[in-house]
Amino acid sequence: MENNLAANTAARKERLIALRRRKEGKDVNGDTNGESSHFAFKQRNYDPETRTLRKRGKEEENDNDDTVEKNVEGLAEQIIKEDEEKRKEELDLFNIQPKRANWDLKRDMNNRMSKLDRKTNEAIATIFRQRLQSMKKNQKGGEVEVDLLASMNAQEHEREGETDGSDEE
Repeated sequence: MENNLAANTAARKERLIALRRRKEGKDVNGDTNGESSHFAFKQRNYDPETRTLRKRGKEEENDNDDTVEKNVEGLAEQIIKEDEEKRKEELDLFNIQPKRANWDLKRDMNNRMSKLDRKTNEAIATIFRQRLQSMKKNQKGGEVEVDLLASMNAQEHEREGETDGSDEE
């Protein structure tokens, strides 16, 4: 058992001496070179002196700030602010109000007006026929030439006069 302990301590001493030399840049054989012939490992997670895993210190945690928590840190507040602004815009009374205030009245009146338009056109046609018949009677009785176009223009002027008179009142 003493041999075993002595062998372990001797092996450990040799490893420690080899580590010191590597840190100083010397070869295991004792040759000093500017460049070592072997690759020097950086043992970040393993401590060769104690042969245990290293615990990460606070300094090393701060080096790796590229985490999801850091990236998403202000995102929740930003989304909440944008949502509140959208809600304020949606509750604005000008957005609720229709652009044409009387669109429903026009929609409801279109059916009724189509019936009235048909009746109005029929009434105009009957009045026009009556005037033509009266003009023909006057023409036969007095032999006066009647110009159809002139009578239509006179009728339009009468209508315009009636509408102008009603607008002024």
